[in-house]
Amino acid sequence: MTAATVTPDRWTVWADAQIPRLAERAQAAEALRSLPPETLEDAARAGFFAMLAPRSLSGEGASFAEFLDVVRRLAQGCTSSAWTLSFLALHVWMLCKFEPELQRELFANGAMPLAPAPLAPTGRAVKVVGGFRVSGRWEWATGVNHADWVIVNCMEVDAGPRFCVLPIGEVRVDDVWRTSGMVATGSNTVVAEDVFVPAHRTVEAMRLKFAPSPGEAMHPGGTVGYPMSATLALVAATPALGAAEGALEGFTTRMKAKIAAYTGGMKQSDSPATHLRLGEALATVRAARLVWEDAVRRLEREGPRGHEVSVDTLAAIRLAAADIVRLANVAINTLSAAAGASSGFLDVPLQRQLRDVQVIRGHVVFDWDRAAMVGGKIALGLEPAMSDLL
Repeated sequence: MTAATVTPDRWTVWADAQIPRLAERAQAAEALRSLPPETLEDAARAGFFAMLAPRSLSGEGASFAEFLDVVRRLAQGCTSSAWTLSFLALHVWMLCKFEPELQRELFANGAMPLAPAPLAPTGRAVKVVGGFRVSGRWEWATGVNHADWVIVNCMEVDAGPRFCVLPIGEVRVDDVWRTSGMVATGSNTVVAEDVFVPAHRTVEAMRLKFAPSPGEAMHPGGTVGYPMSATLALVAATPALGAAEGALEGFTTRMKAKIAAYTGGMKQSDSPATHLRLGEALATVRAARLVWEDAVRRLEREGPRGHEVSVDTLAAIRLAAADIVRLANVAINTLSAAAGASSGFLDVPLQRQLRDVQVIRGHVVFDWDRAAMVGGKIALGLEPAMSDLL
């Protein structure tokens, strides 16, 4: 079969159909500071949340290449929505790394548990008979408005960090997410006050990151063993790329029809300055796409090695993720500078794409100086530190 006759797979068709729907709902999603019910229903009906779950749990068993391409496309419609949906699906995959007993509990009858995961270890876990008493406050709980469970990271007394899975009904959600961008992610704060968590709903963070996880043996041959931090970073970077692609398409369409002010009726598309800025943005988005494609291929090639993935690969994907976000931000800034004052209206997607990617850029994983220093350090053969987030 030639490339010209390849039929798009069902996920590509679904994602492309969602782009205009997400774009149409984007302004309402900002007003809600959450995903509209229709967006969540569309994803659930399509089986999107099961995309990364292994077939042994009635999931789709999709590759990360397939999943990331869907996320990239969704972000062309709404960056916040793509980010939130992708993390809810990724955390289903993350739960597949936990103890078999927890998986049997959460995935009973084909359920796909929705569980935000604020990953900074800002809680405390005290070991007691049968489990742990957990208290703490965790920020950036993306998608918590739609959660069944929540995955939090605690410092276990006299030990190290430990992930704990709590029913959403046993925590408090503080409504604090009032931001300039990524508004619809609803990334509110989770609070737990002396909640008992059975031992089977917990796992040492180091086992998930740097050793075979408890759940891997249940799902041989799939993606469950892929390295957690590198995979998470690449998933998180993908909506920024989709946003830049959406901004590029929207800007091009808008400039073809826009009349430049104070020019006597000249079309904006006839302006050499517009040509220059569009050309710069085209090159920058293409560069971001190439970095993304290379990182996806590397993840798929090296991911099956699990905890034996080299530090060089972990650092390369970490650097690529930060570079994707950096380039996406540059491209959208370039387009915004050339779009004119009318692009600032709230019904124009470009202003939202600008704000969204600026907020994504602030994520600790995408701090360019920090990511570049980690990449350089590893290239010189130096040992990584825990703070390098590999």
